Amino acid sequence: MTITLEHLRAALSLAEFDAEAAHRQMAPNVSRARPASGARQAGVLVLLYPDAGGWQIVLTRRTENLRGHSGQISFPGGRRDPQDSSFTATALRETCEELGVCAPDITVIGLLTPIYIPPSNYEVFPTVGTLPNPPVFHPNPFEVAEVFTFPVDNLLDARYKSTEEWVFQGARVWIPYYTVQAHKVWGATAIILSELEYRLRAVVPSFRRD
Repeated sequence: MTITLEHLRAALSLAEFDAEAAHRQMAPNVSRARPASGARQAGVLVLLYPDAGGWQIVLTRRTENLRGHSGQISFPGGRRDPQDSSFTATALRETCEELGVCAPDITVIGLLTPIYIPPSNYEVFPTVGTLPNPPVFHPNPFEVAEVFTFPVDNLLDARYKSTEEWVFQGARVWIPYYTVQAHKVWGATAIILSELEYRLRAVVPSFRRD
């Protein structure tokens, strides 16, 4: 079964959903406890568009010169500015700046649950938006090293999920990840994708089990 826009809207509109349980499916086995001091806040955009292969999710690889999470796979987005009216406004502004895909073309269809990222002390607020057609990207070379996509359907296919033991912050930990082309998508990006995955499993009967 191919995921449709109706499935996506239904998944994001669930009245009751255990987001924390979904996050745990793709979270590294390290503490995600929040410190006593306040976290910085950011908005990111889970951007989707249709093509012949079904709905595609847009991801970026950050350039190596960025101070935070350099070289990692991420959604377009960034730190909330004082003039941003909401975290969705932050996500849309940053997507326009990073990819040249701007708000008038994007339809916001819902929100995902905020997550906390201990290494950078950020709380991230994900917005989900769609485009009517495949976009032409104009990536900012100072922020974006690569733009790539993968089918939403792949989130629901166990062949694209793996776990490895890594040395992380001096300790051996198990890191779950999605395989997307030649990339291993882990950490906050994978946790956000996991919530979308399990929301979709809840509304598409044939995908309720791995």
